[in-house]
Amino acid sequence: MAIRTVRTIGDEILRKHCKPVKEVTPRIIELVEDMFETMYESNGVGLAAPQVGVLKQIVVIDVDDGNQYVLINPEIIEKDGSQTGPEGCLSVPGKSGTVTRPNHVKVKAYDIEMKPFELEGEELLARAICHECDHLNGDLYVDIVEGELEDVSDLLETLEVEE
Repeated sequence: MAIRTVRTIGDEILRKHCKPVKEVTPRIIELVEDMFETMYESNGVGLAAPQVGVLKQIVVIDVDDGNQYVLINPEIIEKDGSQTGPEGCLSVPGKSGTVTRPNHVKVKAYDIEMKPFELEGEELLARAICHECDHLNGDLYVDIVEGELEDVSDLLETLEVEE
């Protein structure tokens, strides 16, 4: 396993559409392992393949609910409710912004063995699914941010004051 370089805003690859995965090869398995390692090293909760320079429809998510999610060729099939809150991205380092997302989503995808499954998520998991699936279409959260981007350090200070 290896930590890969996270592509940052301005890199053209982040604006491209990803191709579906046709089969899981040893290279895909290595990519997924590297994506988890890269995500954890960067203290993220999700990572999409284009963020590490690979134009494949692969997403990894870990929102600290005891599960690691691998979504291959994900497709959101249901959205319900809404939530508005701060969101950041490993490809937009040091920044955060307010984004409204569905509070509940259902996604169909394939697992690492190319077995189809459905996953339902609420709150943070729903937000992460939407955020990472957007990456596969070349969309970034900065495209839908409400207001201005803020420095993460300003957000942390605000949270500390509220506690």
